[in-house]
Amino acid sequence: TDSFGTSNADFSPGDPGIYQLDVTLRRGQNLAARDRGGTSDPYVKFKLGGKEVFRSKTVHKNLNPVWEEKAYILIDNLREPLYIKVFDYDFGLQDDFIGSAFLDLTSLELNRQTDVTLCLKDPHYPDHDLGSILLSVLLAPGDQREATMLMRKSWKRSSKNNYDLLPSMPHRTGNFWQGIYCPSKCVLMIVFFVSLNKYHGTFQTQSLRLSDLHRKSQLWRGIVSVTLIEGRELKAMDANGLSDPYVKFRLGHQKYKSKIVPKTLNPQWREQFDFHLYEERGGIIDITVWDKDVGKRDDFIGRCQVDLSTLSKEQTHKLEMPLEEGEGYLVLLVTLTASAAVTISDLSHNSLEDQKEREEILKRYSPMMMFHNISDVGFLQVKVIRAEALMAADVTGKGKSDPFCVVELNNDRLLTHTVYRNLNPEWNKIFTFNIKDIHSVLEVTVYDEDRDRSADFLGKVAIPLLSIQNGEQKAYVLKNKQLTGPTKGVIYLEIDVIFNAVKASIRTLMPKEQKYIEEEDRLSKQLLLRNFIRMKHCIMALVTAVCYISSCFDWDSPPRSLAAFLV
Repeated sequence: TDSFGTSNADFSPGDPGIYQLDVTLRRGQNLAARDRGGTSDPYVKFKLGGKEVFRSKTVHKNLNPVWEEKAYILIDNLREPLYIKVFDYDFGLQDDFIGSAFLDLTSLELNRQTDVTLCLKDPHYPDHDLGSILLSVLLAPGDQREATMLMRKSWKRSSKNNYDLLPSMPHRTGNFWQGIYCPSKCVLMIVFFVSLNKYHGTFQTQSLRLSDLHRKSQLWRGIVSVTLIEGRELKAMDANGLSDPYVKFRLGHQKYKSKIVPKTLNPQWREQFDFHLYEERGGIIDITVWDKDVGKRDDFIGRCQVDLSTLSKEQTHKLEMPLEEGEGYLVLLVTLTASAAVTISDLSHNSLEDQKEREEILKRYSPMMMFHNISDVGFLQVKVIRAEALMAADVTGKGKSDPFCVVELNNDRLLTHTVYRNLNPEWNKIFTFNIKDIHSVLEVTVYDEDRDRSADFLGKVAIPLLSIQNGEQKAYVLKNKQLTGPTKGVIYLEIDVIFNAVKASIRTLMPKEQKYIEEEDRLSKQLLLRNFIRMKHCIMALVTAVCYISSCFDWDSPPRSLAAFLV
């Protein structure tokens, strides 16, 4: 890194407490190749206090990528370094790690623009040259009033209950944050709320609700409906001059896969996929087209991207997308709509307990509204209260987990916040969904959050909507992924279903909604540990058998050796 001049490690009595760090991600140089073609598809993550605060766009097939993206970050602890990680994007697979570096904030000089070159390193291969990342950084005193106003707004919306205070926050409990992502400008604003301890005279008795802070990955701001119509003039990949094409979509961590249309270069799909558009994530859908080959690796036909920031909302756009690195076109219909059908809140914001809101919901699904919006069958409210006696997923010996909960109804999916180092977490969250099919099954899954890795499965419950008893808090035993047997722990839920019986009956006659979300392949630490123990037992049994046979040949026990030879 460059020399930064005066250090800020020793804070002066006039220390502002909050600083603004303006980071411009310029480019990468001579990055390590991670793909078979001798290249990479690099993107960059910024982390602070173990949490991701920025993610860049992906630059395809380039070892010297240019990003020119900006991140504005308000921080209150200069001793916390900024962690920069670079990955190679692999569609449908786990992304490959290229390298990482730290930016020491205490070495930055205030109010001075500085160009920084960070050499990437891999702890497992410290001697490898992995390339470098070029940044421009500017550290300046932050606006204390902005953070104070945000805290006051959150206090006004909070009640006397304090069940969403510090115990359910990340291990850097002194800092509270809120993320706002602007796709059109590639800007991520991170607002850090100052430590309660630092301003205890004014703030220590106040409650901060996680719903007011919009925890990361909790809530989407819109739904992107993509209809895959057809392909035209695709490249022939088989010996018969045809292909068996299918399409993969990816937006952030959401992945979808179309059906396979055999033996054609002009496939007709007519399939619809719904993506959830998050504020924190990029608004670019990666699309790849593949040729299905039985018994060997599928052939790559081409790729294209849809930049959602260029599309107007509440309008359907017909797109004819030429395929890069291949031949032909894809025809898509893309619609961006605001999300009103799915919400998340604290227990204090209960729609069914508010008399006015409850009456509106009951009116919406009354018999008089049977022919209004046939696809809107009903209303589902799920209270995720707590879990008990969960499995300890930390194999390092701490005997704890970092559990969070995923609530799914068909293709609608919501997440709770993570409760760190706890086997008896309390979430106290309310999720609401619009019901499209009363025969749907509600799935609630508990995972263990794992830094820089896929989350580990802890347990799951599946509840048919028609079996739900309204307003009854029940303890559900967590089961394995296949729902064939119990695993460790129980989860407490309270569920309410309101639906129109006529609409539900009509919907029953229609095809069941297909679940398009494609599960990511996960490397489970528990499965790895169980397989290791099983292999150890097998080896020990083999060693014991060999020793027994050897002792028979050595006549250590004549009766035993004689019996063994007779057998």
